[in-house]
Amino acid sequence: MHILAVFFAVLGAFRGGVWGDVWTDAFSIETIEIPAGIDPQIGGIDATPSGKLAVCFHRGEVMLYDPATGEWTQFAEGLHEPLGLLVESDSSILVMQRSELTRLRDVDGDGRADDYDTVYDGFGMTGNYHEFAFGPARDHQGNLYVALNTASNGAGIRKEIRGEWNDIGVPRDKMDTGKEWGKVRGAAGRMYARAKWRGWVVKLSPDGEKVTPFACGFRSPDGIGFDADGRLLVTDNQGDWLGTSKVHHVREGGFYGHVASLIWREGWQRNPLQMPVAELDALRTPAAALLPQGELASSPTQPIAVPDGMLGAFAGQTLIGEMNQKSLVRFLPDSVGDVTQGAAIPFLRTAALGAGNHRMTFTKDGSLWIGKTHLSWAGASGLVRVRLREKGPLFAVDQVRVKSDGFTLRFTQPVDAASLKGLKVRAHGYKYFKNYGSPKVDDREVAITSSKLDDSGTTLHVQFSQLREGDVYTLILAGMTSRGAKPLLGDKVYYTLLKKR
Repeated sequence: MHILAVFFAVLGAFRGGVWGDVWTDAFSIETIEIPAGIDPQIGGIDATPSGKLAVCFHRGEVMLYDPATGEWTQFAEGLHEPLGLLVESDSSILVMQRSELTRLRDVDGDGRADDYDTVYDGFGMTGNYHEFAFGPARDHQGNLYVALNTASNGAGIRKEIRGEWNDIGVPRDKMDTGKEWGKVRGAAGRMYARAKWRGWVVKLSPDGEKVTPFACGFRSPDGIGFDADGRLLVTDNQGDWLGTSKVHHVREGGFYGHVASLIWREGWQRNPLQMPVAELDALRTPAAALLPQGELASSPTQPIAVPDGMLGAFAGQTLIGEMNQKSLVRFLPDSVGDVTQGAAIPFLRTAALGAGNHRMTFTKDGSLWIGKTHLSWAGASGLVRVRLREKGPLFAVDQVRVKSDGFTLRFTQPVDAASLKGLKVRAHGYKYFKNYGSPKVDDREVAITSSKLDDSGTTLHVQFSQLREGDVYTLILAGMTSRGAKPLLGDKVYYTLLKKR
């Protein structure tokens, strides 16, 4: 056999065995050329009413891309590390810079921003390299939400800072970037929040006049957005106090686990690093979804609701970006009482997608646009366009519900009962402590007492002898196909169980 034939045969086997061709059979993935001279790392992306894309780049440009012509034009420049963008109209764009939320306005209608207006800059900055700012996200009432990163003890602070300083912790004169820093960095915590509102989600009224510190406990909340039902979702990256990466349903007043930002709660007086872990644990709201590190996700980014009529069976569901892996995550919430929990499922897990999947938006033609970045860590750069290729219905899990004795999975097509033989279930937990990440705790196979399809073949009931709240249940659906022999798009379901029905 010719050497090229061997190479392509091996490549095909690799794709089929590891990533699978099921995704590229169902979706086309196209790379869009970025203008010359632009750092192709994308911090934010959104669609304009006229059908163009507004894109902000790592080095400060905001560009408009016309999918109809393939042309790029510049809307603004000179911004400071923009990591979020929200289109208000064809002539007004909100951009989250490192230092402020800015409104860019094209006043004279020439396609370029004339005014750069500060909307909000009331949060603190110490000059630490890790003090990123993310957002904005807008709710149905027009309120805006931004998420503020904590600082890293990989470096200290500058002598001149912006905003209020909190005295709880290592004295300020020992935290600057001089020689003293190396002696106190451990006492400062792996990530710290000594400048105001670091590690918080902040809410702004529609007119920008009212500022509300909304919720705290975030380490590196690179993803913030609303799902189709109006839940505010925030993703956070594995690290100290985070055993694995997470998806949170964020409500006002909540504490979501990373302790550094607690010092900015009204009336707070204690150093969280000196408090018992059990006491801190009792304060926190558990994540709606735990994303097993390196297995499902490594660095989750923006959550986005799939609009009605787009991506076929996935309309109305939530997609979550993933910077370090060649995939996205699909999140299916399952609320039990006032507790939000649910299932996370791999989506677009294919080498053709690549890594760095940072920001997403949809255009009216049904295209999903993904902007990539790496910010000097793992990831990639550039812009890709994803379109539905298959005309018929896709085969996927579209609902997961917990019961008192197991789970019910609903599929978009009838399941071939013979393909259930690969069904397995595992469960595990994570530790909550100050260490960076956590191994899986009590990782075990769960004995299935019963698995049964209903008469339609679209609903599968899986029962166990025992369900334990607080664990992640991994339902392995390897080899499952529809009655029409379609392969399943996403053959593992990771359900975070906080409360049983």
